[in-house]
Amino acid sequence: MEEESTSHMTAESHTTDRIKLNVGGKLFETTLSTIRSGGPDSLLFALSNRNSNDPNPVFIDRDPEIFSVLLSLLRTNHLPSTSHRFSKQELADEALYYGIDSHLRSATAPPPFSGIDASIVGSIRPAAEGLPSAFTAADNGSVWIAHGGQVSSYDWNFLHTGTFRTHLDDIDSICRVWPEIAAVGSLSDAGLHFYDFSGSRHVGSVQWNDPTDPRIFKARVNAITASDSSVFASFDCLHRENCILQVDKTRIQVVSQLGRQSGNQAKNIVPGKLTFVPATGVLVGSAVTGGAFGYSGYIRLWDPRSGEVVWETSEPGAGRSSRFGDSFAAIDVDVEGLALFKLCSKSGDLAMADMRNLRDDPWIYLKEKNPSLVMNGEEGSSMVVSCYKGQVFVGRGGGLEVWSRVQEEATNVERGSEGDGLFRRNFVDKREDSERGAIRKIEGGGDRLFVSREDVEGIEVWESSHSAGAISVL
Repeated sequence: MEEESTSHMTAESHTTDRIKLNVGGKLFETTLSTIRSGGPDSLLFALSNRNSNDPNPVFIDRDPEIFSVLLSLLRTNHLPSTSHRFSKQELADEALYYGIDSHLRSATAPPPFSGIDASIVGSIRPAAEGLPSAFTAADNGSVWIAHGGQVSSYDWNFLHTGTFRTHLDDIDSICRVWPEIAAVGSLSDAGLHFYDFSGSRHVGSVQWNDPTDPRIFKARVNAITASDSSVFASFDCLHRENCILQVDKTRIQVVSQLGRQSGNQAKNIVPGKLTFVPATGVLVGSAVTGGAFGYSGYIRLWDPRSGEVVWETSEPGAGRSSRFGDSFAAIDVDVEGLALFKLCSKSGDLAMADMRNLRDDPWIYLKEKNPSLVMNGEEGSSMVVSCYKGQVFVGRGGGLEVWSRVQEEATNVERGSEGDGLFRRNFVDKREDSERGAIRKIEGGGDRLFVSREDVEGIEVWESSHSAGAISVL
């Protein structure tokens, strides 16, 4: 008698642990633990709390085939092969309906990004005016693309989430200052302008004005960056007078003016690139110009709290006789590793400087030892450098390469005299990738790298993959 009672209780417990769902006319049976794995805020979790005495299945008026895919996701934390029958939009919409979109995001997220194992997984092309003029990527792998006078938003799943038109004819610089607020500027129109994606509306503008100087008129924005509390934008006028304005992000009002200069010399032209370094609180500005006599420019570090320059260098400059005439053609900042990187215009060498130990000539040159693989700078070719996740990405014409810090002694780079570590160089792209066009901009976001090319529609998306086919030069 006792055995029968125990057996009955076991069977009843096993039955009550199950739930039947009627999705679009198709019956599904699963366990409560499976559908509750979607989280307490999910629709399925709420449905699991219904009265267990009700013999009728829970009816959900949705697509049963997609539900089958999502149910498999909850069971295994992986998408089944049948998921390929549906578009990303269909899967995302249904996952959002059931409240398990975070599970879908986790299952479809790329692996941790490594340039050595990266390959192109797709291209994001705005529907209208597909040539991107600027873009900015976010930590979650989403991206905003400026094309013409419009800005289009694409989420972590590359799904188009909205487009708004600005009052500008062209947008040359863009920065995400809040999750839904973009700061944009144009080389053909005056001012720094703020737009809200959620409402597709203009929320404010900032102009550089000086009532005492009539030359300060219709100042244009060349570069934008942001900190937690401020937006920094470099402005210049037709007379080349230029400065950097610090703008309060909340009030959209000018807080201070940094580095006003005449712009009549290479070392005084408007900064074409700005980067804020949170760890030190400094603003890095750089300018590069090229002409018949080669490249010239400067790198300058400001402390926004005092408004003072804390370090600067210009090229060509004194004290570098062995490198005279080999000025930098591109600059970027590793904000996590606190390092500056530059690409030399003639030799093509990559050099780094420790921001914690800046002096008159702080550069350590990472020089290729294999003569057959040396890539010198070519007259007229575009050169781009971008730092992301401890790696340095270099664009030379249409080719993309990555320099990664390694511990091994046997590498084809020279160790700096101060032992700052070793880097090795690898080609990221294949020949057909490099033939698409000259690389214009490289920027990382999440576990992805975004690349734009001259006169090529859309933005390339690169992700890590063990089948990427990276070509090692070691």
